[in-house]
Amino acid sequence: MYHKTLPYRIFSMFNNVFLLVISILCLLPMYHLLMVSLSATAPANAGLVTFWPIGFNVDAYTKTFQNVNFLSSLWVSVQRTIIGTGLALVVNAVAAYALSKDTHIFRARNIYLWYFVVTMLFSGGLIPGYILILKLGLMNTLWALILPGLVAVFNIILLLNFFRTVPKDLEEASFIDGAGHFRTFISIYLPVSLPVIATVALFMMVGHWNAYFDGIIYIRDAEKLPLATFMQTIIVQADLSKIDPSAIVNKTQRTLRASQIFISALPILLVYPFLQRFFVTGIVVGAVKE
Repeated sequence: MYHKTLPYRIFSMFNNVFLLVISILCLLPMYHLLMVSLSATAPANAGLVTFWPIGFNVDAYTKTFQNVNFLSSLWVSVQRTIIGTGLALVVNAVAAYALSKDTHIFRARNIYLWYFVVTMLFSGGLIPGYILILKLGLMNTLWALILPGLVAVFNIILLLNFFRTVPKDLEEASFIDGAGHFRTFISIYLPVSLPVIATVALFMMVGHWNAYFDGIIYIRDAEKLPLATFMQTIIVQADLSKIDPSAIVNKTQRTLRASQIFISALPILLVYPFLQRFFVTGIVVGAVKE
């Protein structure tokens, strides 16, 4: 067997070592943040903390969870991620199912497909988008963060190509049993499309959780900011007007900033391992046109 040859074993060893090194390099920044957040203020501000906490304490996390605006921003991001991902999955999956049909079943398929594809090449722009949200009365609301990104054409194409790989015999058997398109979609297509759905869900979750620019544009009240916007405002812009006045004294503490960054990244780090096994399968199958 080729996989038992000496060259293959040498390649596998170097490949595994290389991937291990890359994994460590990716995890080291988060580990360093954790160590800084668990250290005393003085050594952290002096840059003395490396890979072990100095003056171990959890004061930074205590102060973080006492920050009302941080907790409200965290809750906004949780709501945005859950609602936005759920709604987007429904909308994109239904659109992909319709567009996966041949033209003799859905005659206007190509027209609608090009309508979606054009939006990948041209967008209305920032100002028209802002005016639209303003006229719809969505400013300073959660829906201003969810609705503009509800339809993602790239995700629709991934789902569409995956749906086209589902055997037609399953669909025909469902129709023979008296099921319609909606029942076929729910009972046949969704159960066999778990890899690509998990992949698309991961894309959407990461996108919603990390998005900060739309929060700067559409949200005016500090307590309604998503977490990514809150972090960008107080750390990158150093705008003290967006934070709790009682926490201004702690603004310069590196441990506090490290704890906030670590907490904001933790949910994605916890979710990703459970969806990662579907990631490669969903990308490969969904990206290949039949």
